[in-house]
Amino acid sequence: MNTTVSRLGMAALAAIAVGTAAHAGNAPIADEKIAVAKASVQRAEQAGAPASAPVELAAARDKLARAEKANVAHQLLPATMLAEQANIDAQVAEATAQQQRSRKAALEFDASMQALSQESMRNSQPTK
Repeated sequence: MNTTVSRLGMAALAAIAVGTAAHAGNAPIADEKIAVAKASVQRAEQAGAPASAPVELAAARDKLARAEKANVAHQLLPATMLAEQANIDAQVAEATAQQQRSRKAALEFDASMQALSQESMRNSQPTK
């Protein structure tokens, strides 16, 4: 019986050690995901998202803050998931800002082309 208890105790210790190692192995993943999300938020800010996509950027910032808080509390799965969501929200904010900049540039180009066309038409009319 002593051997059986000893084996059960060893098996329990092994299971705890494996569980602890697996849990500790997730910490770098959460840290990496949070770092990626921070970089995405910074890119979105630099792309003009505060003006062009404030809702998406605010969602990214909120989720990033919640991810950091969960990570500090050693809630690694929620921290990882929130960081991934923050990253996606920041990417959407950045893409929205880039789309609006492209749209503005296209409108300015169209206006320039129209002005050039009108000038060309004026210059091609015969003088009296």
